Amino acid sequence: MRWSDPAATMTALLLLSIPSAPGIAAPQLATVTVGEEPGMVERMLDGTVEAVHQATIAAQTAGRVTEIRVDVNDYVPAGAIVMRLRSTEQVAGLSQAQAALKEATARESEAQTRYERIRDMYSRQVVAKATLDEATAARDAAAARLAAARAGLDAAREGVSYTEIRAPYAGVVTQKFVQVGETVAPGTPLIAGASLDALRVIVEIPQSIVDQVRVQNKAAVYVDGRRIESTAITFYPSAEPQTNTFRARIELPKDLQGLAPGMFVKVGFVTGELQRLLVPRSAIVERSEMRAVYVVAADGRVSLRQVRLGHTTGDRIEILAGLAAGDRVAVDPTAAGIRARQPAPKHD
Repeated sequence: MRWSDPAATMTALLLLSIPSAPGIAAPQLATVTVGEEPGMVERMLDGTVEAVHQATIAAQTAGRVTEIRVDVNDYVPAGAIVMRLRSTEQVAGLSQAQAALKEATARESEAQTRYERIRDMYSRQVVAKATLDEATAARDAAAARLAAARAGLDAAREGVSYTEIRAPYAGVVTQKFVQVGETVAPGTPLIAGASLDALRVIVEIPQSIVDQVRVQNKAAVYVDGRRIESTAITFYPSAEPQTNTFRARIELPKDLQGLAPGMFVKVGFVTGELQRLLVPRSAIVERSEMRAVYVVAADGRVSLRQVRLGHTTGDRIEILAGLAAGDRVAVDPTAAGIRARQPAPKHD
């Protein structure tokens, strides 16, 4: 045999000689003693993820679609233009309103100047009171026409803005309802979008447990091995007549990864408390479909024991079956597996 590394070879020989060497004890395994701890009883239900902010933008003016800047699944910042409508008529109306404002401003200035001149003449008793009243009325009428012109300009500007379809908030485009060249009327759906920054889950709760769930008012969403605590729960006051279930809205923390609107997830509603067994997740051995732990007996013997797992809480996982309070579990499955394959020590 060819040895490529004498130092590694010597180390391996020393390690192999340790268990059988007389008078040398094998290294102690790191273990934890399983004990009962208070925990929560959860009822698992199916839920659907939805975006808190989602909307369908409809046309607010009539026109023909001339430009669509985004497609489905595109991210759009808040206020960005996503679509344009033909704006010839609206721009012409804006120009007309601007011209009307200029005329009204000039006439109001003229009327104000004439009023001040007539008032001065009236104070010197040069003109009659009727002349001053006429100038006052002309001034007030000009001011009213100026206010109307300003309002008309604001309306014209708003009409032009209706031809530029903007995103109400940052998010992704979920659907397009029109194509370039189509003519739309006020109220026609144009585009739909949703913000992925804030998500929630909608769940139907059976009538049989709704009172328990409302009393506890705690829930968590389970997805991809993660447990996500809800930030708030909103219960709808009435049941669905067809299913006799009460709808609940589970609010989630912001900026979650791995969730998208429309996904199905498991939601655990707390219905009570019980004692449960917890072990570190690092102690779990996964072999195909089997889940097990290495149990260390009082005499030091190590054996692999199959277990049934429950929910994960932080870095620990619940054991539903296979262990009992007081069992010692090896924290390092690799070291425990090596120890389990070694021959049991002989006792005289």
